[in-house]
Amino acid sequence: MSINEKAGHTFLASLGKTRLRPGGIEATEWLFSQARLTLESQVLEIACNMATTAIELAQRFGCQVIAVDMDKDALAKAKANVVAHGLEQHIQVMPANANSLPFADNSFDVVINEAMLTMYADKAKAKLLGEYYRVLKPGGRLLTHDIMFTAGRLAEGEQHQLQQVVKSNVSPMTRQGWQEILLASGFTEVTQHNGEMSLMSPQGLIRDEGIKGAVRIVFNGLRTRQNRTRFLGMFRFFRSQRRHLNYIACCSVKGH
Repeated sequence: MSINEKAGHTFLASLGKTRLRPGGIEATEWLFSQARLTLESQVLEIACNMATTAIELAQRFGCQVIAVDMDKDALAKAKANVVAHGLEQHIQVMPANANSLPFADNSFDVVINEAMLTMYADKAKAKLLGEYYRVLKPGGRLLTHDIMFTAGRLAEGEQHQLQQVVKSNVSPMTRQGWQEILLASGFTEVTQHNGEMSLMSPQGLIRDEGIKGAVRIVFNGLRTRQNRTRFLGMFRFFRSQRRHLNYIACCSVKGH
């Protein structure tokens, strides 16, 4: 697959980026603050990618995490990362389809899913949310992190450009839209937090990856003509749309 055909997050990972979510560490930290995790917590991470979040959960809270993804390459990296951190006793990495999770009803205290729902049309979002709701225990928490329109939708041309930039049928929602779809899925309480996307901004790169990591990513992004065209295209688009696109993090509670 050529560089220009790779999904945006896959391309950024190839440059050395470890945090591949729109709000980066800021959004993930907010989700952690809402999670109420303990040593006994059973956590499911859907679309775990390289297991960056799963590893932080296990390190910080000592909880048990099942991390699932459909991407074989990402799963291989996730497993290697878990082993490298000595967390095999805390994290199980496995393939699973989010539309039909291989887990019983009421299995998990927390389900975390970052930067995935945005990639689906609204009906598909609702189906996925229904599955997340099913596997959560009563009183359990769904932690999501996605892209948000600050007001209405992008203009048609800009929406098409967004899809071209990330190579996916991206379908963000407004803050109210995210709240409504979560409540319609059965969740009784939805708390939200939003802010500027950090995926490509200089400040966000440094905050998420450190100065050395940010320099390495930019160097790799500019190193070849193909990389440079894709990297600068993503950077310029997200910079031009920074007032129209935010990240949003939501904590949704399943009623007792």
